[in-house]
Amino acid sequence: MNKKSPLDVDETAVENDESRNSENFVRSFARGLDVIRSFNKERSLQTLAEIATNVNLARAGVRRLLFTLMSLGYVEKEGRFFRLTPKILELGFSYLAGVPFLEMAEPIVTKLVRDVEEGSSIAALDGYNIVYLLRVQTQKIMSLNLSVGSRLPAPLTALGRVLLSALDDEQLDKTLLNFIEDQKNNNLSKFEFEQLKLSILKVREQGWSIVNQEMEVGLIALAVPIFGKDKRVIAAINIFRISEGNHEERLKSYLPALLHAAEEISNLSSMKYKCY
Repeated sequence: MNKKSPLDVDETAVENDESRNSENFVRSFARGLDVIRSFNKERSLQTLAEIATNVNLARAGVRRLLFTLMSLGYVEKEGRFFRLTPKILELGFSYLAGVPFLEMAEPIVTKLVRDVEEGSSIAALDGYNIVYLLRVQTQKIMSLNLSVGSRLPAPLTALGRVLLSALDDEQLDKTLLNFIEDQKNNNLSKFEFEQLKLSILKVREQGWSIVNQEMEVGLIALAVPIFGKDKRVIAAINIFRISEGNHEERLKSYLPALLHAAEEISNLSSMKYKCY
């Protein structure tokens, strides 16, 4: 019997549907989060009708959700338009406050940046995206406007491939299939499952990842894992460079320094970060 391809069944969609149909799933809370997520850089101001369209809900329901968020101080109204308030940052900073190794890691990352004269970041995995937790740049002009909380597709980044390589095969398949499916929905380039998986399996084997100008022309990044308690991967750290020309070999020469910084952070996090 032929082995079933992971592309035959969208197991992630089935699993998500089952979770949403559970008696423990609070739909009103989920819809409130959908309203919050509907605001972004391009849609910082929205009318009630626009929000209802973007979250695919009736206006009456969206009106109640907005009233609740306004009462709690997370949304404010300006004429016909609604916007998020700075209080929404509490939600993100609550997470960062629960990751104490970041505070200890910052001087290590700063020293690394000073030694190699390139930028460095730490990120965690969220679905098929990476989320930046710490970012230290050099004085060089950077073309990518990224900061703490910024998100990028994990399969296309060095940080992301390191984090994805720590997943078991079933989790990896589901995450990649979810990523590919969303690219189709957004009419973006089609990413082949097998090609992405092979690149991540290579990272799993060698223990580090380098991505050369796949996200942006001139951007090269080298990444390695950060381990927590029980040697689980809890984050990844990179060195990145944006400049003209191909400097992949130069970046690879920094691998010992990057591994040393990752080991220092891992040792601190395994001692202090008990509940990750």
